[in-house]
Amino acid sequence: MTDQPHPLPQSPAERLPERLLKHLPEGLAEAARRYADGRFEEARELLVALAAAYPDDAQTAYRAACVHDRLGLEAEAVPYYEHCLRGADLPEDSRRGALLGLGSTYRVLGRYEEAVATLRQGVERYPADGALRAFLAMALHNTGAHREAAALLLKTLAETSEDPSVRTYRRAIEHYADDLDATV
Repeated sequence: MTDQPHPLPQSPAERLPERLLKHLPEGLAEAARRYADGRFEEARELLVALAAAYPDDAQTAYRAACVHDRLGLEAEAVPYYEHCLRGADLPEDSRRGALLGLGSTYRVLGRYEEAVATLRQGVERYPADGALRAFLAMALHNTGAHREAAALLLKTLAETSEDPSVRTYRRAIEHYADDLDATV
């Protein structure tokens, strides 16, 4: 994450019913309905307005980040992700999702070092999360840390696979993951 806070974009809210902006739970519920119905742009418009109206609500910023990502607006998602991660009231599941989303978004934007730093933070906080580990491996690959990326993927595979043939060789895979060039 960057050290400088980015202000959240302001949204013209005049087209939205006032009741949705004055009552956050109702606004979030309506945004969730729009999202579930596949009306992503409408959900985005509402979430941007809600994030502007409730800048201290980390969950609203997280939902705004997610809808931007869903629409392929990765650069616009970044300030929302960064903002929500600064919020102490962000629920753990959303924090995990925000770390994954921001790290993945940084990677897609070519901001590889920021991706690695963010995803490492996620893996440190949620070490059993295979998705965080997979995205960290991708970001490590992008930075040229190929051995570390391969080792992380192999360890994740060995720990999480239900494939009987992988389970048979789990110990060997874990052993060689630490030293891919080992020979006898």
